[in-house]
Amino acid sequence: MTGNAPSFATLLLRIFLPFALAYFLSYIFRGVNAVIFPYLERDVGITAGDLGLLTSAFFLFFAGCQPILGVMLDRYGPRRVQTVLMVTAAIGSAMFGLAASLPELIVARVLIGLGFAGGLMAAIKAITLWYPPERWGLITGFHMMAGGIGSMAATLPIQWSLSIISWQGLFFWLAGLCLVTAAILFTVVPERGTPAASGTLREQFRITGIVLTDGFFWRIQPVLTFQQIAFIASITLWIGPWLRDVGGITSTEARADIQLYTTAIMTLGFALSGVFAGWFRRVGVSDFASANLVSVLFALVCAWLAFIPSFEPVLAWLLFGFLGAYPIQYMPLLARSFPPEYAGRVSTSCNLVVFTVIFAGQWAIGKVVDLWPRTASGYSPDGYTWSYGALFILQVAGLVWMLLWRAQPLVRKAPVAAD
Repeated sequence: MTGNAPSFATLLLRIFLPFALAYFLSYIFRGVNAVIFPYLERDVGITAGDLGLLTSAFFLFFAGCQPILGVMLDRYGPRRVQTVLMVTAAIGSAMFGLAASLPELIVARVLIGLGFAGGLMAAIKAITLWYPPERWGLITGFHMMAGGIGSMAATLPIQWSLSIISWQGLFFWLAGLCLVTAAILFTVVPERGTPAASGTLREQFRITGIVLTDGFFWRIQPVLTFQQIAFIASITLWIGPWLRDVGGITSTEARADIQLYTTAIMTLGFALSGVFAGWFRRVGVSDFASANLVSVLFALVCAWLAFIPSFEPVLAWLLFGFLGAYPIQYMPLLARSFPPEYAGRVSTSCNLVVFTVIFAGQWAIGKVVDLWPRTASGYSPDGYTWSYGALFILQVAGLVWMLLWRAQPLVRKAPVAAD
């Protein structure tokens, strides 16, 4: 940071809250299908595989545009880039409300995903511009809390809204909120130049190549990716069908209640992740080690959902939400392991890998669930056992890879220390 340090009020009102509002909306769109899926089954006639494909379509362009997004964030700044993206999300939301077939829904969902491709990345770029490095993890955790609140809004509040408007009308309202957020970002957020704004596009894309071929990046990436498949695929969709088909909860209101509790404790986990990371550092545990520890616990909860789903399922989902929020601390850890001017390209390169695999993984879960004949109430519980069992095995493989692959950060600092 250069010049006089901005006040707390400036950082809160003009930096943090506008980007947090965009991220709040991103999580509503990510998770809304977990509530509206019965309406889509009824009105469009989609299967589990279709549902997985439709929900994962959010991540298709989300992932594909990440390399370009990283360069744009570092070159043009988060304010302008995020404003354009929010307008794109508004167009996609309106198209979703008008759609009458699966292909039309998918196209609209792809546009929505493109519109929210910078929800976290633009915020991380803004955080690296306006906050000191030692606070990046803490502020990132608070930003993720805004997403958690969006996940909460995508449960019981969305279910309640469907009692007074149609699911199509809901998406028109959401489109309007996206436009309002775009206007706030454009008019409220100040500009702040960076050294990375200079140089040719070719030179800046070359830096993306450096990030994507870095050994420490690939030491962390597998476990983070596999963890995020399980976490995001479940929170954005499969928790609802799981509660109906495995948990035996047939009431949509009761399912929405449990989803609300899960996302509420997830939000708490996001808020506390940076606080816990700081506490771990004070007692001599690095960010790398603490994130790994929580990733192990999260993998065990996935095994719980796969192999002993009848044992305290609500507790399992609450732990799933809380523990799944913490590994986001891998993101600021990665950002600090590279030069500061690489920040946008580091975070978007990470997203490129994570959300490309999530697109395939969430669709694959639906395909696996579809392998068994449908039951009277929904899908066979066996499909969920195999799906969550596979997610557990993948996370274990990622943790073993991290243990065996000993690459170190490009920028060596104490908080980034890799054990």
